[in-house]
Amino acid sequence: MSMLTNIVGFSLFGLLARFGQLGIQKRNLFDNMGGHAISMAVFGYAGYWAYRWDIRAAELLADKRAEIAARRQQRVTERAGES
Repeated sequence: MSMLTNIVGFSLFGLLARFGQLGIQKRNLFDNMGGHAISMAVFGYAGYWAYRWDIRAAELLADKRAEIAARRQQRVTERAGES
């Protein structure tokens, strides 16, 4: 998933959460647009952070897999040398 879709998706979720808040309170949904913008910005930043974390986690997993593969290869060569 690209960064833009992640940020927009989280922002829209923030907008829906804000509408849900106002709906529970039975207030006008379009009364305070600044609150909507703040909610969308906060959730959009959370989407950006989640995107960056996903990339970093993938890098960490790739590094760990390479490390495990190298250890396995080393064990195979050691066992072949013992025989």
